[in-house]
Amino acid sequence: MMTTQITLDDYWMGRDKTYPKQLTDEIHDNAIVTVSKVNLVLWHATKDGVVLIANRRNSLVNSGWRPDIVNAATPGAATHSPHLTAHACDISDPTGSLDKWCLANPEELAAIGLWQESPASTVGWCHLQTIPP
Repeated sequence: MMTTQITLDDYWMGRDKTYPKQLTDEIHDNAIVTVSKVNLVLWHATKDGVVLIANRRNSLVNSGWRPDIVNAATPGAATHSPHLTAHACDISDPTGSLDKWCLANPEELAAIGLWQESPASTVGWCHLQTIPP
């Protein structure tokens, strides 16, 4: 059965073990908040009929925390990406249905404390972040 929530392990994508020296207490705490807020959005969206589709790794997370070296190797990643500090999460969204839901429900995002990157810039995933752009 497909999950409609993400875990901290999903969010780390193994990078907590590969880059432990870069994983500070602050980044860890930020990740807990980010995962919690993203899960609230996923709960609301699926309650409203959005069907989530996992990526090829059978995960909803396309990108979670990015250590410096991972961010530098990520095509199109901003130099000061909120992924570096665990303030952002990219959720698999190949049909764009989650992006559409977020655009139609800005009050839900605001109440949860998340901001969405423009879907035109994130085709195939929905970028959500816990800090204003």
